[in-house]
Amino acid sequence: MSKTLFIADLHLHRDRSDITDLFCHFLANDAVGCDALYILGDLFEVWFGDDNPCPMIKLVSERLKALNDTGVPIYYIHGNRDFTIGKRYCKQSGMILLPESKVIDLYGTPALIMHGDSLCTRDVAYQKFRKRSRNPIIKFLLLSLPFKTRQKIAGDIRNKSKASNKKISLEIMDVTQNEVEKDMTNADVQLLIHGHTHRPDRHHFDLNGEPAERIVLGDWYDQGSSLVVTKEGMSLENQAFISPKITG
Repeated sequence: MSKTLFIADLHLHRDRSDITDLFCHFLANDAVGCDALYILGDLFEVWFGDDNPCPMIKLVSERLKALNDTGVPIYYIHGNRDFTIGKRYCKQSGMILLPESKVIDLYGTPALIMHGDSLCTRDVAYQKFRKRSRNPIIKFLLLSLPFKTRQKIAGDIRNKSKASNKKISLEIMDVTQNEVEKDMTNADVQLLIHGHTHRPDRHHFDLNGEPAERIVLGDWYDQGSSLVVTKEGMSLENQAFISPKITG
């Protein structure tokens, strides 16, 4: 049966081998033979350059490339944690890097796909940071720094983000419906698929007098999560860890 898979927010990290193990299993089993695999951002918990020698990152690259070599196209959209993933790593992994938002044909239905952080407009401080950090000049200067310096900066940003998120309400960190409707109207679609908020669900609403849907992908902190799309329909599915969950 033809199917297309969507995942996001795996936040792979060397300290969470349980997530890496499940993802490798997913690539070698669930994703084999699918029409396409879309990774909508935050594949990694933190990213500070394609030259990162971490064995986990190399393993993921090899497993992605192995899937791609079987004929499965893999598409990637930057997340807020790994927006500096570059062409080098994408090439090594067999991934095609897409722009921040993209309209695709999903078995006859046009769908807008994105990471989703741009939809959280109530989080004003983050949106200001996002605008600055995505500036091509800033990204170039950041990636020009020595590896150890980049590693420290990325770690500092990660820690500050965690501390900041504890102080911000879940409502502020969620998407703004007006922004959702604006982006969908501009893209001329009735279906939006995104990640980022870690609130997997299917939201139905009216858009320009027609039924519309926003599908939110789940994160991989407590289990694997994917959206499976076929010609017959769509379903959000979970996968249990295949190795003990790391809680430290």
